[in-house]
Amino acid sequence: MNATILAAERLAEEVLLPQALVTDGAAQVPAESLSELARAGFFGLYGPEAFGGLGLDGSDALAVIERLASGCLTTTFVWMQHHSAVRAVAHSDETLQARWLQPLCSGHLRAGVAFAGLRRPGPPVLVAERVEGGYLLDGTAPWVTGWGTVDVVLVAARDLGTPGGDIVWSLLDATAGPTLAVEHLRLMALNASATVTARFQRHVVSDDRVVGIEVFDQWRGRDEAGLRTNGSLALGVSWRAAHLLGSDELLDRVRQCRQRLDSATALELPLARAEASELALETTTTLVVATGGRAVLATELAQLLAREAVFLLVFGQTAAIKTEQLRARTEDSG
Repeated sequence: MNATILAAERLAEEVLLPQALVTDGAAQVPAESLSELARAGFFGLYGPEAFGGLGLDGSDALAVIERLASGCLTTTFVWMQHHSAVRAVAHSDETLQARWLQPLCSGHLRAGVAFAGLRRPGPPVLVAERVEGGYLLDGTAPWVTGWGTVDVVLVAARDLGTPGGDIVWSLLDATAGPTLAVEHLRLMALNASATVTARFQRHVVSDDRVVGIEVFDQWRGRDEAGLRTNGSLALGVSWRAAHLLGSDELLDRVRQCRQRLDSATALELPLARAEASELALETTTTLVVATGGRAVLATELAQLLAREAVFLLVFGQTAAIKTEQLRARTEDSG
């Protein structure tokens, strides 16, 4: 196990887990928890080493995410959003890289994302209109995590003036104002993620904030191929519950689930993701039953993990994952 994964394990056990119940009841993730992640270099997990990043990818990065999620899913959830901005800027031009990458990789500048609306069927919920010197944004970003803890947000809007409705990716200040209003969402779990719905009304985006233009169909293929990462959140929750139970059988099932996620093709990933979320639900439910009546107390990890598992049933859920989840439930009832 390399030093970066060991550092993630230490943070999970010594910093995140002891604060998990406190974080669960807070209005937002404690600043110190995010600062600990920054000091460990984890805001640069996927960032280029030339800009202070760790330059990780593949299994090592997934292992870090899983370890951190086993400590506190809420903190990990907020922190994970940051990496989409790092990757977007890393693939942009040199001017934008020089401006943004080093502060993003160090965690001095922290980012959220606003692109969940791209997965919704029907007309685009957030559109970009090309004007001189930039774009005007109109519409809704239904899910923006970390409001109040992030400095910038990577926003995706569809340019309907292009044949395929290209995606305009921009890095905007996370500041409400006359053209950007936010509504805080109350969540049954991970409420401290400070998730909001953002509404844009003729919001100006200058060209120097545009980090990329992407053909929508290309993004859709990239999104489907990238379903593996979120599976690490479910693995982290499952591992924690199995560890608290002291169950070698369940720990072995977590390992098997990880192997299926790692080996799955793009077509197989929806089923593997569905299995991962189901395993999190099963392991945490078992922990609640084994804990007994005190599991319903807000001071118990069992109830926190169980609520997190329910959250993970639908977080990052695509139509294909939902189909697999419902199919499994239909087969079980049959």
